[in-house]
Amino acid sequence: MSQITAAMVTFDCSDAVALARWWAGITGGSIESEDEWFTVVSYDGAGPNLGFQKVPDPTPGKNRVHLDFHAEDRDAEVARFIEGGATLVGHREEGGFTWTTLADPDGNQFCLA
Repeated sequence: MSQITAAMVTFDCSDAVALARWWAGITGGSIESEDEWFTVVSYDGAGPNLGFQKVPDPTPGKNRVHLDFHAEDRDAEVARFIEGGATLVGHREEGGFTWTTLADPDGNQFCLA
């Protein structure tokens, strides 16, 4: 049986270059390839890359796939993301687990726990 590896998580967006630059800046990634239709942020082999694909229409409703991040100091990271252009969606707690949902400048939601 062959084995597969997650290589990239791709976002549909209105401006691939701008959103990729935002994610690279806020997460410490680097732009691997930059094109107005598809731009890649890489992390030197640490985890999957992030891809940003320009699409003509935004995806309606809540995105079905999202990124989850872990932070030692969640409150500090939430503040840093918001200062960097993210939007606070809400703080949540369930079963003793606490996380914060944010949205990037294109409205894609992600969580910090």
